[in-house]
Amino acid sequence: MLLKTRIPLSYVFGKIKTEILFVFIYASLIALEDRFLHVMTISLPLSVPMILGTVLSLLLAFKSNQAYDRWWEARIAWGAIVNDSRTLVRQVLCFTEAPYNLEEARLLVERITHRQIAWAYSVGMSLRNNMELDKIQRFIPQNEVAFLAKHDNVPNALLQLHAQDMRYALQEGWINRYQQVEIESTLTRLTDSMGRCERIKNTVFPATYTLYIHFSLFFFVLLLPFALLEVFGMLEILMVVAISSTFFLIEKMAIHLEDPFEGRPTDTPVTAIARTIEKNLRQMINDKQMPKEIVLADSPFYVM
Repeated sequence: MLLKTRIPLSYVFGKIKTEILFVFIYASLIALEDRFLHVMTISLPLSVPMILGTVLSLLLAFKSNQAYDRWWEARIAWGAIVNDSRTLVRQVLCFTEAPYNLEEARLLVERITHRQIAWAYSVGMSLRNNMELDKIQRFIPQNEVAFLAKHDNVPNALLQLHAQDMRYALQEGWINRYQQVEIESTLTRLTDSMGRCERIKNTVFPATYTLYIHFSLFFFVLLLPFALLEVFGMLEILMVVAISSTFFLIEKMAIHLEDPFEGRPTDTPVTAIARTIEKNLRQMINDKQMPKEIVLADSPFYVM
């Protein structure tokens, strides 16, 4: 996720450097031809690119709104993951309070807490298609790592282990039936949040819509120099580059926001959120091993 400050211009315009270079060369060729060669006598009224630009503005506005809605829905889902992770550990702590002095019950609480931390990290890695069990095995025992290796959906398997532990706690009398139902409800909400993120990840934004806008944008750029040439002369190069850059930046912004789990600076910061979950849950069980703070030296204007 991009931070509020210190976003370098090199990052912003670096996303459209190829398009800017193309527009600059194209506009320069048109201006030089008009001034020295006079081979082409094409002249367009300003109303032609203005109409096309208005249509493009509406299309880009719609695309940007839809892309932001996808990004915001992903952020809402991860907000729910934070809340339900805290709720799960609080429920386990409170519901097992009476037998908590028993060593086995205490170990159960710690195991569920650490597994929930692993779950938060695993959801982020799964959404980014970068699942590495080595990164979460420090939170869970080796027998559970072997169990997870047999599953394609690691976060779902971790929730299954949660449910098995709750069934064991019920059998041992550490929780009652009503408490198990409440915990199961929390696990269901975690599953729902995970499913919402997977739906966003797997539902591709209509490619034809993006393609049509892109072609229309380039057609607009091709017409623009002929409309501005008589008004601005050689300065039309700068005007075309400036106007085109605005449209290209809006288009690129929408493209990045529509896929919030692609490992880009504009992503939903799933790793940073998982680190917050780890810190909160460790404090709840009085665990002194806190996660390392985010260092912005390597990524000074965004968090992942």
